Amino acid sequence: MLVLNCSTKLQMLEKMLRWSFPVSLKVYGAVMNINRGNPFRKEVVVDSWPDFKAVITRPQRQVHIHTDDFDHYTNAHAVFYKEPQAYQELLENTNAINWGQIFQIQGLQDGICGISRAVALSKQVDVKTSSFRMVIHSDPDTLPYVQLQMDPKFTLAYLDISHSSLLNKTWSRGGNLRCEKYLANLICSFPSACVLDDKGYPLSWSLTDQFATMIHSYTLPQHRRKGFSRLVTTTLAKKLHSCGFPVQGNVLEANLPSVSLLKSMNARFLPCSFFRVIHTPFQFLTKPH
Repeated sequence: MLVLNCSTKLQMLEKMLRWSFPVSLKVYGAVMNINRGNPFRKEVVVDSWPDFKAVITRPQRQVHIHTDDFDHYTNAHAVFYKEPQAYQELLENTNAINWGQIFQIQGLQDGICGISRAVALSKQVDVKTSSFRMVIHSDPDTLPYVQLQMDPKFTLAYLDISHSSLLNKTWSRGGNLRCEKYLANLICSFPSACVLDDKGYPLSWSLTDQFATMIHSYTLPQHRRKGFSRLVTTTLAKKLHSCGFPVQGNVLEANLPSVSLLKSMNARFLPCSFFRVIHTPFQFLTKPH
């Protein structure tokens, strides 16, 4: 196992990951952020270098960095592998993964969930998996032109840290203080877009996570069917493109309004699914957190 902390090697890795699109997209987004200031304090672990067969991005391990063992939002990893066995061996390594905390793994390969289950059983860790359709906007020029005759009291802007409470309340994965803190960190670290009313209150928004993925695209129910979601999504997508990032997102199969919106915006639905695996040590299952 090796920790890549050399900027030259990390730049090389970024280029190498492009050869394995789309299944390397999650790791690629994380590595891009590391190479552009590393606002979320991530690092990269590989089984070998330069001929790696498995790569994991994880929170930095410096002693002075405080970690919350119950915060699976921040304790998040992206994975990509060329050989399942190499990934499993890396996952089993306690120097690569902190199995004593609640954490999540994200990736775009079917084997991720099965490998997690196999390793977690021996670690006395519970596993919960979820999957989504994966989409990308491959070319900003294919995004439909959006022009709204908005009420003058509405403005197109970006999210502010003061909006994190509202985002936490409206996110299906939120509703707790750890999530609110996580969302506040995302707002401070990565691009976002929103429509504000005349009091600076968000009506519609989308933001970017630590893997350069557009997440939590949401419009308040009373302001839907006004074109706000299309405007916000297009604005953020073009912003990410201008910064050199691939515009990626995910959506539940059953979320038909969002699926229809993305199709109308010429988004490309990928053949691979997005998987998120949350790992919880058995001893934490009965503890309030």
